[in-house]
Amino acid sequence: MIKSKELRIAVTGANGFVGKNTRNLLHKKGVMLFGISRKNFLNYKYESKIISPDFNINYISSKLKNCDALIHLIGTGRQTIASTYESVNVELTQKVLQLCKKTKIKKIVYISGLGVSNNSVSSYFISKYKAENEIINSGLDYTILRASYIIGKNDPLTKNLNGQIKSGKIIIPGSGKYHLQPIFVNDVAKVIYNSVTSKKFSNKIIELVGPETVTFKEFVNLFKGKTKLKIENMDLEYAYYNALHNQASRYGVDDLNIMIGNFVGNHNKLKKLCDFKFKKIREIL
Repeated sequence: MIKSKELRIAVTGANGFVGKNTRNLLHKKGVMLFGISRKNFLNYKYESKIISPDFNINYISSKLKNCDALIHLIGTGRQTIASTYESVNVELTQKVLQLCKKTKIKKIVYISGLGVSNNSVSSYFISKYKAENEIINSGLDYTILRASYIIGKNDPLTKNLNGQIKSGKIIIPGSGKYHLQPIFVNDVAKVIYNSVTSKKFSNKIIELVGPETVTFKEFVNLFKGKTKLKIENMDLEYAYYNALHNQASRYGVDDLNIMIGNFVGNHNKLKKLCDFKFKKIREIL
């Protein structure tokens, strides 16, 4: 086990939701950080900031020195013509692996998605599965974390629901009886740290899920609390139609696929690997 103050860790997607929270925890533990991002961001006093809009391997590698691990947090859950699942989730992962080999980084931690498998049929899950396989076949020591909804201040789901609250109502696609298993972002950061420092996480695919399973409808009711906000169910077929034809739709096609996929994992397996207590939904919201 490497001591925190001896660790040197690179983080891609440093300015993202998970990236910011992970860097915060690692900084507090005295880890030497190398934050990699497409855009400028506020870095810590002893953190090296690496800005590369096109993820230039030669430029980034010139800035990395003796890193023990790389945490790969770049990904997309919605694709456009300019930013497809293949280009972001797969091709960029290939570049990250090239960077690791060029700089002799031996450990990679990757955030994938709960529900990803070799039976996946959605474009999003297929891209994540392909990225996983690139990592598994790279020869690096890896930890792949298949994440459920990661929640905390300013997470994508929270921002979505808060935006709906401002409009006066929350839309639930379909019945809302499909399940999710949210996990607190600070707990995710702890798992990532353990993935680097503990051999128990070596060469494993782990379901990154919280201690409680709830329906989406239950989650929305917990989220809104005691406010008398209107909750409205939307016909699922229309929700998909809206996602396909309206860029301002609250839920994208793959958001819906993930929701109604009813994906849950085995939290007990994760708990056995970790040495801390995971927060429950009511403690987070």
